[in-house]
This record gives sequence, C-alpha cells and structure tokens, in this order.
Amino acid sequence: MAKPRKIRIDFRKNRSVRRRDGNLTRSLGDDPDGLADMATSERLSGKGDLTRKRTVIEPGTDVAIDSWRGQVLHVHGLESFVRRDDGHVVRCTTRRVLRTMAIDQRHPVVAGDRVTVRQVAVTDLSAHALPTTAPDGIRQDATIHSVDPRRNELARNSRGRRHVIVANVDQVVIVGSAAQPHLKPGLIDRMLVAAECAGIRPLICLNKADLVPTASLVPLAGVYARMGYRVVLCSIVTGMGLERLRAELRGVVSAVVGQSGVGKSSLLNRLEPDLALPVSEVSRDNDKGRHTTTTARLIPHRLGGAFVDTPGVRQFQLWDIVPAEVPAAFRDLRPLANLCRFPDCTHSHEANCAVKDGVADGLLDTRRWESCCYLATNLGEDPEDDE
Repeated sequence: MAKPRKIRIDFRKNRSVRRRDGNLTRSLGDDPDGLADMATSERLSGKGDLTRKRTVIEPGTDVAIDSWRGQVLHVHGLESFVRRDDGHVVRCTTRRVLRTMAIDQRHPVVAGDRVTVRQVAVTDLSAHALPTTAPDGIRQDATIHSVDPRRNELARNSRGRRHVIVANVDQVVIVGSAAQPHLKPGLIDRMLVAAECAGIRPLICLNKADLVPTASLVPLAGVYARMGYRVVLCSIVTGMGLERLRAELRGVVSAVVGQSGVGKSSLLNRLEPDLALPVSEVSRDNDKGRHTTTTARLIPHRLGGAFVDTPGVRQFQLWDIVPAEVPAAFRDLRPLANLCRFPDCTHSHEANCAVKDGVADGLLDTRRWESCCYLATNLGEDPEDDE
C-alpha cells in the first residue's frame, strides 16, 4: 500500500471560523486583570491560528504529474479545451494566479494561445479517497500553468476592459454582408485599423453578393483593392468567390470576424461541410443578426490550416490606440499624411493639409477620410452601430 500523502488545502469560502473571538476592547474593559493572561502577538505562519490553509492526509494514493504543451481550441467559461500535440483534446481549468493577474482583460486564455498544462493523475487505492471521474479509476486534473507570449492578438474594448478575440493567427477575414444586415463600411474600417495595429494581414470578404446587383459592390471593393487589400465577393447560394476564398485559407490560420448575421458560420459550413456549425436567420424585426456563435472556436480544416469562428459583434471599439495613431493605420492616408505642414495634423481643420488636398483632388476616397476623422475624434466612445 502506498504511503499516505499530505496535502495543503485552502479553506472554502464562508467555511472558516472567526479570526478573533468577541470584541477585544470590550473584554478588556470588563476584565482589566485578564490582560496578563492574553497573548501579546499573533502568528501568521502556516502553523498559526490565523492560517488560511490546513494539512489533510489522503490515505493510499499514487500521484503522477505530467507536463505538456498544447494549443487552446476554445474557452467556455472557466474551462478551456486544449489540443495536445498528439491530437487529443483535454478539458482544462486555468491557474488561479493567471486569472488574478489578468485585471485588464476579460479572460487570460483565448483561442489560439499556446499553453503549458500540468496534468495530475490520481489512482484511488482506498475507499476513503476522493471520488473518481474516469471509468478506469483514475481522476485526471489538468490545469493551464502558463501562457506563451503571443505572436499577435486581435482585441477590442469591451466596457473598459480588453477583450482579446483571438491570438496567434496569420490573417483575419473581415466578413461583411451586402444586405440582411446592411453593409457597414465604418465597422470594416475599425476592424482594418485593429488588424493593422496588431500586425495581422487582413482579407475583406463581402458575403451575400447574390442579394444585390454586383455592380453596386464594385466601388467599395475597388477602394479597398486600390489600397492593396485582398477583397473577395462571395455567395453561398450561387457559389461565387468560394474557390478564391478556399485558396486564401489554404495553409494558414485565419480568424473570421464580422458583425452578427453576415454569414460567417454559413461560409465555414460551405467550405467544410462536416462542421455543421449552428446558424440562424436574420431577425425580421430589426434586420440584425442573432448571436448564434457564443465563443471563438479554432477549427482545423482539410486545406492544411485552421480557421477561428468568432462570435458576431455589433460594436467594435478600438483598444489601446490613441487618436494620433489612427491616420497611420489608414493605408490610403498614410503617404499623404507625411506631407502635411504640421507634424501633429489631424487632417480635419488645419491649413496646408495634404490629406484634405488629396480628397479635393480626387486622390483619396471621401468616405475613408470622413471615417478616419470620425474615428480619431470619437475613439473613446462606444457607438450603438458603426455605419
């Protein structure tokens, strides 16, 4: 029989006794002579009366600790699903110190993170041991011990905290819909700025092209294509642009982002029929999408890469970007911004502004200039809808 093991455990919340008995001031006032019999100091060490831990003995257990590395597929509440290098998926909890340190973000672990996991397997050798959850009598406790430094991350501001949508991706596919819901170029501009600041290569996908005349999408697609962005017009009904999209997704990790209802999950189901991701129709009351996808999920595909299906957003407020950095994230404004008279030119009201002159001469798109000025002015606000 194995040697009993000693374990240090924390008190459960609301289960610890009072640190002091009664009111010391009142007790000394009632019995002044009792001061000589009272302790003049308190110990806060592990063996003192005020310790937050206790030592318990678990009879008859064998413990094996395994440390391995993996990639987070998706996070659901306090649990994360991590894929080992051998392909097995393990459900893990997050180390408490990681959750405590992440005070400025919603969760310390996101889809795409590379993590180190410590897994404890306890074999029960006594009837008094802790209950098992595995059929072979082995209870496995896996905990994310550390998170590797991220190569990049796509984040937004969510109620004053950093919301990291996905990490360690090669490109971000920004999906917009031609109709149902209506196209929002302002939202696409915000996501482009976030991708540019994060160093992630963007790809613009205009979905549901079968609902409107294709000629109506050409001006907007031409503006983005002239700046060097890759633009794909696609439709899951007619199949337009799907082969081009497959070629862009081949061999890379792509994060698929966009507002609710634009058809992100429907596109992935068409590209990978075995996924069967849940989808829903656009609301008929307000022509807005429903939040069907609830968590970012990294899914390997047969094209040699992986894509991350992310929840739809209706607002995208930039995180950790100051107004002076906004013009530098606009590719079409960046070359002319260096020619302005003033180095801190906001391109809105200053004289001898090369950006405004470029708009007047037709070198820059007017909507893009207005979008840059609006974003730099209202950077700290959270608009209800990005038009």
